[in-house]
Amino acid sequence: MVYSFRQNCPKVSATTLLVKLIIQIPCLNEESTLPLVFKNMPKKIPGVDTIEYQIIDDGSTDKTVEVAKRLGVHYIVTYRGSNRRWLGRAFKLGVDHAIKKDADILVNTDGDNQYPSERIPDLVRPILEGKAEIVIGDRQTGTIEEFSTIKKFLQKFGSAVTQLVSGGQVSDAVSGFRAYSREALSKINIVTDYTYTVDTLMQANQKGIDVAWVKIKVNPKTRQSRLIKNMWTKIKKSGSTIIRMYTIYQPLKFFAILGSLLFIVGILLIGRYVYFYMIIGEKAGHLQSLVAGGVTILVSFQMAVIGIVADLLAVNRRLIEDILERMKLERKD
Repeated sequence: MVYSFRQNCPKVSATTLLVKLIIQIPCLNEESTLPLVFKNMPKKIPGVDTIEYQIIDDGSTDKTVEVAKRLGVHYIVTYRGSNRRWLGRAFKLGVDHAIKKDADILVNTDGDNQYPSERIPDLVRPILEGKAEIVIGDRQTGTIEEFSTIKKFLQKFGSAVTQLVSGGQVSDAVSGFRAYSREALSKINIVTDYTYTVDTLMQANQKGIDVAWVKIKVNPKTRQSRLIKNMWTKIKKSGSTIIRMYTIYQPLKFFAILGSLLFIVGILLIGRYVYFYMIIGEKAGHLQSLVAGGVTILVSFQMAVIGIVADLLAVNRRLIEDILERMKLERKD
């Protein structure tokens, strides 16, 4: 097995660890596919003391819960009410519940049987060996026959943009087949509702959490995605998440870049006015370029001030997150 690491952690022998693993499956009407997920589900993993399963019921109207109970699921976490909370909120609910149940490692997979359950031990192993705190299954999207050429390109492009913005290696930004250590979960705070994949990955890279990638082969498609209506919706949602996370964790850089671009535009507009006034000799007209340039430069300075204020707020956020991390790491008596 070959792992790809952003950074090495101190190695810890898996034989010295007795850990509790919770395998989480967000579900929405998965009564027909949930048994497929459990068909190759591992019952024992070397170095793991206890394996438990939980589903996050996101408003199922079929017999998903009854099927889960028959399959031996230990925890069925559900929302009160009938409104869907989307995958991001469902994941956060599962994380909170897993931490309360003293999980040392949380594995997330999907209820549509997209991901190979038999590869869960491969996700867990780098965490047991101390080589990573988060392990993600790389679907190798360029090799998936069911993906169109456009979808393959967009998947690769999205991962490249996420890598550029986050500063860490990104092979498959939206893969939901992941393993998290308890320490990683304590550092990550979900702030998006639609999905969590790009959100948690960018946070991991910004917070120095070691990420490993394991190449996997996805199972045959069982149904259409219920989260993504079309590719453009996915682009819009993922793009807004990237911008939002970059603004949160790199506010000074974000507003500095934005302010610099506006400043350059302002200088060009004023330069246009000066060119026609001083060189061409047109004493009348082109005043709109001078006004627009002045306003643009003024806005660029405002962006700089906003960046400084946002950076100061980010310091306060980091202090709050440190407190939250310590609270999450406190186990029950």
